[in-house]
Order: sequence, then C-alpha cells, then structure tokens
Amino acid sequence: MTTNFAKATFAGGCFWCMVKPFDQWDGVESVISGYTGGHVENPTYEQVKTGTSGHYEAVEITYDPTKITYQQILDLYWPQIDPTDAGGQFHDRGDQYRTAVFYHDDVQEELAQFSKKALEESGKFKQPIVTEILPAAVFYPAEEYHQDFYKKEKEAYEEDRAKSGRDEFIDEHWNK
Repeated sequence: MTTNFAKATFAGGCFWCMVKPFDQWDGVESVISGYTGGHVENPTYEQVKTGTSGHYEAVEITYDPTKITYQQILDLYWPQIDPTDAGGQFHDRGDQYRTAVFYHDDVQEELAQFSKKALEESGKFKQPIVTEILPAAVFYPAEEYHQDFYKKEKEAYEEDRAKSGRDEFIDEHWNK
C-alpha cells in the first residue's frame, strides 16, 4: 500500500519550539526544521539568524492526509504562536522569527485564509492578526543539530522554551 503524503509548512518563531507540537500526532510522518521564504540559496543558520537572508525559521511537516487533515494541522498551528506580533515571537526578535502559513496548493490556501479570518472574527485578540498566508517556497532543511532538538537536547530545549515566554502566552491566550 502506497501512502500519498502531503506537506504543510509553518513559521512560528524559533523552529525548535515548533517541532514537538506536531511531531506527536498520529499521521505526522516527519517534522523538519529549516528555512524558507528568503533570497539566499542553501542558507546556513548563521546567515538566517542575522535577519538579512529574508528567510523565516520554519517547519515542514510531512503527513498522511488519511490520518490527519490539513485543517487539523492548522488547528494545531495557531495556538503555538502570537499571531499579533509582526516583529518575531516571544523573546526571539527579527524578521526570521515572524509567523506565516506557507500553502502548497489552492485548498491549503483557502483553508488557511478561512482559519485566519475565523481567528480575526473570534475576538480572541484585540490587535490585528498579522500572520501572513504565503505560497510555499523552496524549503531548506536546517543543519542536523537543529533537527529534533527537543529530543536530542532536552535540557537546553526546555530551558530556552521556559525563558521564551511562549508557554505563558499560550496559557493566557489559548488555554482559556
């Protein structure tokens, strides 16, 4: 039996914090940390972290759409971020840490636009929703030491996440 996997790509600030929320769902085949949306080919972490490459830190999710839908993945994405912050995410500041949904086809674009509109109309946030909905571009996997960081460097991951302010924001704005 051949599985026809699909891809979903999201930027949500530091990619270390964006892997674990998706990685643990049935139907998610892989979550790769990387870079997308910029003008530098084959960028390195050192280039991206300067904020001058145009790239976002992002995750590329490969999933089985017969087990988990794109809508379900979108529903997992939004509560991981502050969709009102155009300057980065939490303690990570700069264009490379902006949020975006990168769609791979017309259906993903439509679902992403609809979910963003629903969030805007929900009244959950007083500020405008600034997360962009953009066409998927070339995705460059990050260096190996960034992959599955939450598993390989558990203590460093937990320390960084704890000081980022992400969990407090999620608790205050999403877990009510």
